[in-house]
Amino acid sequence: MRTNVRVRRALVLTVGCLTLGAAVGDAQAQAGTTPPETLLRLDDLERMALERNPTLPQARASVRAAEGRHRQAGIYPNPLIGYEAEEINTREPGRFKNFFWFQVPIVTAGKLGKSRDLAAADRQRAEVNADIQRLRVVTTVRELYYEALGSARIVELRQELAKLTREAVDVSEELFNVGQADRPDVLDVEIQAQRAELELAKAQSQQARIWRILAATVGNPGMPLAKLAGSLDPLPQLDREAIMAKVLRESPEVRLAQVNVERARAARERVRAERAPNVFVRSKLGYNAESTNGGRDVGFEAGVEIGVPLPLFDRQQGNLTSAEADVEHAQADVRRLELALRSQLETALKSYEDARLEVERYQREILPRAQQSRELYQKGFQQMAAAYPQVLIAQRMLSEARVEYVRAQVELWRGATLLEGMLLSGGLEAPFHTSVQLPPATGHVPIPSGRATD
Repeated sequence: MRTNVRVRRALVLTVGCLTLGAAVGDAQAQAGTTPPETLLRLDDLERMALERNPTLPQARASVRAAEGRHRQAGIYPNPLIGYEAEEINTREPGRFKNFFWFQVPIVTAGKLGKSRDLAAADRQRAEVNADIQRLRVVTTVRELYYEALGSARIVELRQELAKLTREAVDVSEELFNVGQADRPDVLDVEIQAQRAELELAKAQSQQARIWRILAATVGNPGMPLAKLAGSLDPLPQLDREAIMAKVLRESPEVRLAQVNVERARAARERVRAERAPNVFVRSKLGYNAESTNGGRDVGFEAGVEIGVPLPLFDRQQGNLTSAEADVEHAQADVRRLELALRSQLETALKSYEDARLEVERYQREILPRAQQSRELYQKGFQQMAAAYPQVLIAQRMLSEARVEYVRAQVELWRGATLLEGMLLSGGLEAPFHTSVQLPPATGHVPIPSGRATD
């Protein structure tokens, strides 16, 4: 009988110690008491991403490329210089005309200025896209940071439950050996232990997966798993109307759409200017070795030529129609984007509000009840009024409730981060880029399509 009592007391002590350990673990997790030298802060991850994420140099290179095209668009076309020989014959080899000529193109209708305006719009578009990409990277890092925090906390909870169930298996075997537990009770405890081990392995795999994605996003795929500073508490607080007004007012995507309208207008003006043909002026100076009536050479001669293409057939009709349609398309796209943002905001806000409701329900109702249930079963077991598997099941329900609570916290933080990041994510997506286009020989820059290259 004394052996039975000792075994039962050992089991009660095991439950009490592990329960206390779980409570202490919760307090440490919320207080963030990990040794400072082992912690990675959110600021560290953001700084690492801004230094190493390859999409940001891509975006900056696009800006430099656009600046180069802007500078090139304002350069006047080069003149031509050449040599000309006329009336060469074999009877009098030395009797022919020699001329050096110099040709200057005259760009009309302000084409160079309009080309500069178009290139300036392209540069502004590249700058806005660079801002968008930076916000994408930062938002993605923040989302993954909170996911990593949550996954680490879930691993801790799974480890606590696995430890509890492993020790419970040993004690249940002892109770069975002294006749204080039935074989089904032992099997129930073993099943709980196996399930706890399986959930722990899945949680550790999920933690490793999130960490690898985070490491890739910050540009350091070999970064070893480390502890993160910070906590999922306190919870973010966002005002629906304020965040909606901020996104619609400050969204870089809306600003980009407005820049596209200005660019389309600049392209239209450039096409209109193209209808006025350029003029060329050629001057020549040379020596005429032909003989005059007096037997002397004609001597030095000079001349001037002026030419202009005749716009009889090509008057840029199709290009102008296309440019006007592009303006209408860009104007409509501003309104479309505003409406699309409203729709996306409603979806994102609903996800945020649902997560907040879930977190608050767990805080007020579910977790206190799960805690109370576990304590009542534990008390009943101590008074020999409940079987130990019931205590273990109650402990497992409490652990699952804590895990779900952490997941709800992560969803809440992810939703808040996405809203504060103007709904921009995807830190490894390729940024917008327009490749270089060589200008034609007519002295004006081409009008790029403005479409992003994949």
